[in-house]
Amino acid sequence: MQQWPDGNHIAEIAAFAAVAEQGSFTKAAAVLGRDATVLSRRVQSLERRLGVRLLTRTTRHVAMTEAGAGFLARAQAIAAALADAGEEAAAHGKGEPRGTLRLALPATFGRMWIAPYLPEFMVAHPQVRIDASYSNRFIDLVADGFDVAVRLGELADSRLVARRIASRRRLLCAAPAFLDRHGEPVRPEDLGRLPCLAFTGLASHPYWTFGNARGERVTVRADGPLISDDAETLVHAAVSGLGVMLSTDWLVGRELAAGTLVPVLTQWLPQDEGAIYAVVPSNRLMPAKTRAFIDWIASRFAPTAPWRGQ
Repeated sequence: MQQWPDGNHIAEIAAFAAVAEQGSFTKAAAVLGRDATVLSRRVQSLERRLGVRLLTRTTRHVAMTEAGAGFLARAQAIAAALADAGEEAAAHGKGEPRGTLRLALPATFGRMWIAPYLPEFMVAHPQVRIDASYSNRFIDLVADGFDVAVRLGELADSRLVARRIASRRRLLCAAPAFLDRHGEPVRPEDLGRLPCLAFTGLASHPYWTFGNARGERVTVRADGPLISDDAETLVHAAVSGLGVMLSTDWLVGRELAAGTLVPVLTQWLPQDEGAIYAVVPSNRLMPAKTRAFIDWIASRFAPTAPWRGQ
């Protein structure tokens, strides 16, 4: 069980902090509405409790020791955290999300399908400030201090709590003009004769694995004129007719709707697991701002994800 300081200890810390911040027992006494001699006794008691001198005193001046400066910094941080906790608790009671919400978003997906809708969330929750970070690198929510992450694919970190907010589907696609020139593949092995556009961020790169309804599995090596760690670069190349692309429905939803890309090998599905998740460090005492964001993004992607409603 967490050991909390008793009332006397808190009063001593408050007395020390006031004196250190004001640089004077007299000024601190005026701020706290206490007699200066009371504050002096409390500071002395705190120093005895800690076994170290926190202040140096002369008849005209009070200064902090090195230990005192370090203790004051920690005490101020704790006081600020307690104030934030009080505000958060009050917000929970009133049902009012507030405060800074730190989001870790996958770069391409975040720009395409979260950024355009964030103003909608902020209008609905005007007391929430967003700090959004877009990156494809793995983010440690706890170590890096994020409130929520949106993650794609499989989840490996068992410490985190995840809510599935949408499904995703991998598919092969190409431009109609490309298929007119090269012919449409019938089996995965046909990809060996076709130029392919490969995403190097895929864990299995340069191999693509497919399965069909009969339980057959085929793995092919993807080779072609362009590989990249940027998926949008590959989409542009595919639309231009440079090759076949293994993609995700959210990435090419607009192109599929417009007909600039069409699915190929639809009887052979890329072997892929996972979905799109909102991830938080813990469900315990979840702040109102975090819960509001997760509920909002889940509703935004339900019942049909926007990339399927083009």
